Amino acid sequence: MNAPFSLAKSGQRDAFVAFVCDENSAETLRGVAGDHGWPVEKVMKGGLRNAVQTLSVSASPHILFVDLSESGDPLNDINGLAEVCEPGTIVIAMGQVNDVRLYRDLLSSGIHDYLLKPLNPDMVRESIAQAHALLHAPKAAEASAERPHCAVAIIGTRGGAGASTIATSLAWLSGEQEKRSTALLDLDVHFGTGALGLDLEPGRGLTDAIENPSRIDGLFIERAMVRAGERLCVLSAEAPINAPIQTDGTAFYQLQEEMRAAFETTIVDLPRGMLVAYPHLVEEVQTAVIVTELTLAAARDTIRLLSWFRSNAPHVTVILVGNKLQPVANQEISRKDFEGSIERKLDFAIAWDGKLAAQAAKLGKPLAEAGKGNRALAPLIDLSRHLCQLHDADEDDDGKGAAKGKGAKGGTSLIGKLAGLRARLPARAKK
Repeated sequence: MNAPFSLAKSGQRDAFVAFVCDENSAETLRGVAGDHGWPVEKVMKGGLRNAVQTLSVSASPHILFVDLSESGDPLNDINGLAEVCEPGTIVIAMGQVNDVRLYRDLLSSGIHDYLLKPLNPDMVRESIAQAHALLHAPKAAEASAERPHCAVAIIGTRGGAGASTIATSLAWLSGEQEKRSTALLDLDVHFGTGALGLDLEPGRGLTDAIENPSRIDGLFIERAMVRAGERLCVLSAEAPINAPIQTDGTAFYQLQEEMRAAFETTIVDLPRGMLVAYPHLVEEVQTAVIVTELTLAAARDTIRLLSWFRSNAPHVTVILVGNKLQPVANQEISRKDFEGSIERKLDFAIAWDGKLAAQAAKLGKPLAEAGKGNRALAPLIDLSRHLCQLHDADEDDDGKGAAKGKGAKGGTSLIGKLAGLRARLPARAKK
C-alpha cells in the first residue's frame, strides 16, 4: 500500500509478512510461504491491529497479508494501516464478509486484493503472483518519460452537450488505442459521471484531495485513483449535494501536476463553471476540446469560450467539436450557419446515435468501447489520434486546422452575430 508515512523505521524489508486471526488461515499461508522459500515464522497471529502496531516500529514487507475478521470498521482501520506502511508495500486483505461494495471500497483505498475465508491455497498463490508482477512492473512515471505528456481539457458549451461522454471515451481510447498510461480527472465534484460511465465506484480520493491539499503527492495519486483498465485510472467524486466544496482551486492544480508526473496523458473533464472560478486550471493544459451542439444558446457560448481562450490562454490549442449532430431536418441551426456565426469551422463533427448511447449507458462502458466498429464514431477515434499527434510533434500532422489560441474574430459584437444567426433560422425554428 502506497501511503504517506513518517515514522522512523529500521531493518531490511521482508519479502512477505502475514497477520492472521485463525489457525486454519495461518496453516494455509505457511504452506504457500514455504513454497516460495519464505520463512514460515513470518505468518504471525493477530489481525489488523497487530499489523499496525508491529509495522509502526519495523520495516514494511514487500507483500503484506492482513486479516480483517476482527475489525469493526475495516475501511477506517485500513487507513490507519496506510499511515504506517512504507511506499511500495502491496497489501492483500482477507476476511469473512462477502460484499461487493466492501470489496470495491477496499480496492479503492489501495488494497491490492481481498480474499474470502476460508482461504483457498490456489487463490492465495494467484494473488501473490499478481503482486509479484506488480512489484516488478515498470512504473508509470518511467513510461511517461518516453513520450511528451499530453494534457487535454474537455469543456462543454452547454449542459448536455456531451462533454463528459466524450472525455470518458477519449480517456479510454488513449489507453486502449494509443497505448498510453492515462488519467481521467473529473472535476465535477458533485455531479461528475467519469466513474459512472466506466461502471466504477468513484471512491473518496478527489474529495480527500480537496479537503487536504497538503497530502497530494505521487503516493496519494497512486492510492486515490480508481483503476478502470490496464492503462486507465480515474479520479472522480460524488460529493453530497448538501455540502458545498470550499477550495481556492489549489488542490485541482496540484492534482494535475502529480498526474503529469505519473501518466503519459491526462484528460480533464472541466465544467465551464470551473473555468470561470479557477482559470489557472488551464495554465498547464496544452489542448482544450470545446464540445458543442448546434443550437442558438450553444453558438453564443462557443463564441464566448473561444474569445476567453484567445484572451486568457493563448498558449492553448483549441479544438472545436460539434457533437450530437442531428439530420438536417431536425437541426435547430445548420452547420453552415453555426460556423458562420462563430466565424470558425468545426474541427470534428460527431453524429447523434441514440441507440448506441443507450447501449453504452446500460453496459457501463464508454461510447468508444460500446460502439467498436461503428462508423459514426470514426470522428471520435480520429480526434483521439489527433490529440496524441499534437503532442508528439511540434505542429499538427493531421492538417485538421486546429490553431493555438484560435477564437472568434472581434469584428462583430456578440449580439450582432446572434441577431444575424436568428435571421437565418428557418421559420419553424422561430415559433
